[in-house]
Amino acid sequence: MNNPLQEYEKVGFKVMWQRFMSLVGNERRNLYIAVLFIFINSGLNLIAPYLMGQAVDKFVVTHQYEGLIRYSLILLGVFVFALGSGYTQAQLMGRVGQRMMYNLRNSIFGKLQELPIDYFNRNQAGDLISRVNNDTDKINQFFSQSLVQFMSSIFTMIGAGIFLLSIDNELALGALGPALLLWIFTKAVSPWVKKRNASSMKTTGGLSAEIQESLNNFKVIIAFNRRDYFRQKFDEVNQENYATAIKAGIANNIFTPVYGLAANVGQLVVLALGIYLISTGNFSVGLLISFLAYIAQFYNPLRQIASLWASFQVALAGWDRISQILKEENKLTVIPAEKEEDSPFRLSFRNVSFSYVPEKEILTNINFDLERGKTYAFVGPTGGGKTTTASLIARLYDPTSGKVILDGRDIRSYQADERSDKIGFILQEPFLFTGTLRENILYGNAQLYSLSDEQLMDELQKVGLNGLLERFEGGLKAEIKAEGDGISLGQKQIIAFMRAVIRRPDLLILDEATANIDTVTEHLLDEILQKLPATTTRIIIAHRLNTIENADEIFFVNSGSLTRAGSMEDAVKLLLHNKRAS
Repeated sequence: MNNPLQEYEKVGFKVMWQRFMSLVGNERRNLYIAVLFIFINSGLNLIAPYLMGQAVDKFVVTHQYEGLIRYSLILLGVFVFALGSGYTQAQLMGRVGQRMMYNLRNSIFGKLQELPIDYFNRNQAGDLISRVNNDTDKINQFFSQSLVQFMSSIFTMIGAGIFLLSIDNELALGALGPALLLWIFTKAVSPWVKKRNASSMKTTGGLSAEIQESLNNFKVIIAFNRRDYFRQKFDEVNQENYATAIKAGIANNIFTPVYGLAANVGQLVVLALGIYLISTGNFSVGLLISFLAYIAQFYNPLRQIASLWASFQVALAGWDRISQILKEENKLTVIPAEKEEDSPFRLSFRNVSFSYVPEKEILTNINFDLERGKTYAFVGPTGGGKTTTASLIARLYDPTSGKVILDGRDIRSYQADERSDKIGFILQEPFLFTGTLRENILYGNAQLYSLSDEQLMDELQKVGLNGLLERFEGGLKAEIKAEGDGISLGQKQIIAFMRAVIRRPDLLILDEATANIDTVTEHLLDEILQKLPATTTRIIIAHRLNTIENADEIFFVNSGSLTRAGSMEDAVKLLLHNKRAS
């Protein structure tokens, strides 16, 4: 994986700006109008010092107070128009920033939905949440607030520089000399500031991940009375986050005093040389006042840029972290479908090998065939590769080498929705979400989602699932909380069972699906499985031998290999032999 700190340097400002602009969407017109008002606002503010200098030389020195009043009214009009243009551009940029954040979060979430399970195994959920919430908000703050001031400061600074040079070249060059030193300083320090902010954001994501993990496992922490462990782990990540935040804060504030010093030096140069030129008759009081005002308008924006530059570095670091997600690609691509094989098998493994990491192979050169309508059991020790095999069957991963054939076609040639219609997967840890029992049962089932409750009950009755509703108070309208809190693990597995069976899949995988269900319910579920279409192939992964006693064929999976166990007695012998060997 590329270092995110190198992203900006690799692609350059132009490409990064194009990516930003792509997120603005329909608000691009408002952005251009806002930039126009920023330009107008800066221009109005730049006219004021010139008018002041003219008023002093023409009317104050000559005591023509009528002209002074006229110029004062003109200045008042300029300030009023500047106020209106400033308010307008602030409103427009605020809208652009919110729209950009909305589009950005949609883009990130859409990309996360496209990515395979492997990506989430490699990244902590809390850190991803921090990128979606915290990092996008940093970008929004810069875009909707800091960018306005940043662009206004740039326009004002350039305009002030032009006015200074037009009044007196030599005096202007002396006054602007410190700005060159500031540019060199900023160029040298910016990479360090960006690195500090990136480290701070990374530890913020780590803190979010630690909090989420601890809260998700809080029941276990309480059961084992290990609040001290919770506090210790939190203190470690909090201390790390604190240390990086302090370093980032120091880096972000380093520009302000340096820019302030340069501004003071510039004004001192102008004051000293200006007084000298006035004493020699080569300069007027009004021009000196204008010059001092333009020096302030040149260096004050630089001071603002000093603080805004830190905000820019924070936004850029956040964009780097977000770009890491947006540039990820789903390697589980769909390949062109070849001519289907005339195969009697529902599913076949052809020389399949798989590894999560290159140096450790989980499965090695696996071959087997599963016929339509039969029940197969995969047994073996924990960590032997049973769930990995099931994950390859459902194409949660692709083999490192070899091929998985589903109904005569390479499984990679099926579209995701087509494959999910064919394969049902009841996980060992069922996924539930906040909503009703009905919504959880029909999750991902577009064909049945539009049915009324009465029609859905008919469908449940056809597959023998209606009796399971009695386990839930309220039936289809029973409220399910996030992650199934408030119901037993057995009830969660029942919901997952109903969700899979009602789809009538061609192939149904049960990964320890009855591990937390009582024997009466398990018997009822077994009867329901018998009501599935005669062509449905069932794959049962289990540790309890009574769960697989009715399987047509048993496979023993261990240490990267798969062996046909034959009868139940043979499977027991293999399990016992493996236990003694370990």
